[in-house]
Amino acid sequence: MDPCGEHFTIVSGAARAAVSEVGAGLRYFAVGDTLYTEPVPDGSRPPRGSGALLAPWPNRVAGGRWSWEGRAQQLALSEPEAGNAIHGLLRQSFWRPADQTDAAVTLTATVAPQNGWPQPVTVAVTYRVGDEGLTVETTATNEGSGPIPFGLGFHPYLRIGDTPTDDCTLTLAARAALPLTDQLPSGPLEPLSSSEFPLGGTTLDSAFGDCEPTDGLVRHRLTAPDGNGVELWADPAFGWVQVFTPSDMPQHGRAVAVEPMTCPPDALNSGTDLVRLEPGDRWTGSWGLRPLSGSY
Repeated sequence: MDPCGEHFTIVSGAARAAVSEVGAGLRYFAVGDTLYTEPVPDGSRPPRGSGALLAPWPNRVAGGRWSWEGRAQQLALSEPEAGNAIHGLLRQSFWRPADQTDAAVTLTATVAPQNGWPQPVTVAVTYRVGDEGLTVETTATNEGSGPIPFGLGFHPYLRIGDTPTDDCTLTLAARAALPLTDQLPSGPLEPLSSSEFPLGGTTLDSAFGDCEPTDGLVRHRLTAPDGNGVELWADPAFGWVQVFTPSDMPQHGRAVAVEPMTCPPDALNSGTDLVRLEPGDRWTGSWGLRPLSGSY
């Protein structure tokens, strides 16, 4: 059995994508012969969190410890080498297909109450392809008897066909960087002198915030020297972004993850930009990918 379970492929015209049953992660997005995300190799687990959906919180929780409604919580340490909990509780879950058409698929999963997580929350995600590219809509519903915090992130690795990552430039909507020590916040936001990052020779594993919408959406762009590229757009609720540039991704070597997040690392402790869901409350947010031509 494939460790990612069934693969759900969606197609509309030249646009196509695939989603995994385990974790509901994005396996790839392409238009025609051009890949715009690093593909997850068949028969393997997503390397470096590739394409993962991060809920009910993104990034890290220091020591897996946090407090909610006056009660101490202790999560399993899913990043044991650093002693943290990381990227939520649904990456290894089987997601149930709720609906599928040629161009879209909806998957759902529920976080059960457990050590460190006191109330059930159901997450539904719809991936859709069309003329504008890829759209990802996520809804979280509090199924419990008490309030619960919620944060969301995704972990796509962007690419522009076969263009080497080091030849590309990343332009962020963020206006500030969040200082990190051992990948946890260590100070207040610091203004960025530039939001443009030529990736050649640049190594990042960094958190950024204060993302400014343009025409109502947060827009991050990866561009090639010829001006072609890909835009990651998101609702204004995705006011944070993590950027990671590993050098060992399968098939492509050096790569760049651009991770839209609704809250910063360790938000379960800081409370920064967490959504509070009362029993029965529902929250929805969207992001997507759009190919760019040299004339955008």
